[in-house]
Amino acid sequence: MSVTRVKTQLMSASEIDRSLVRLAHEILERTQDLDKLAFIGIRRRGVPLAQRLAQKINQLEHREIPVGILDINLYRDDLTTVGAAPVVNATEINFPVTGKDIILTDDVLYTGRTIRAALDALFDHGRPARVQLLVLIDRGHRELPISARYVGRTVQTSSREIIEVKFQEIDQTEKVLLCEKVADGETA
Repeated sequence: MSVTRVKTQLMSASEIDRSLVRLAHEILERTQDLDKLAFIGIRRRGVPLAQRLAQKINQLEHREIPVGILDINLYRDDLTTVGAAPVVNATEINFPVTGKDIILTDDVLYTGRTIRAALDALFDHGRPARVQLLVLIDRGHRELPISARYVGRTVQTSSREIIEVKFQEIDQTEKVLLCEKVADGETA
């Protein structure tokens, strides 16, 4: 069994917030019709991102942007390796997806397989006019032809490295860490 050790902190709470402010401004610059805009966060850490971005846009434009929560567990292509009985959480999308400009949010973009699963799950709820991807961290190593339109930070990583995003809402702390896998027998 491998464990991880922290190599460095990539972002502090204030750096995360500054990235989200910048991303909110980018979204506003590129969005033609705010009435069609909606965020959908991929459960777990994509959800706080979506909620925070909607809040920042509300502060800037005084407009409520709908936010949905998407659970992709049953859409994963590695379902058999997740466990005998994967935990399925509720998808909560309380607005019509059809015709909306959806910004799909997740914390880290890696191989692209999570996003492929999220697109499958999303299209089961309707046909959006457009879907764009927003991630806090893009670490490369894509296995599928997927890219993010909005990126908080790009971090080059090796296959032994892992990005850990910690959000106050889930982890009771706020930071982004670069960690390294440590094999048995190595010091963690």
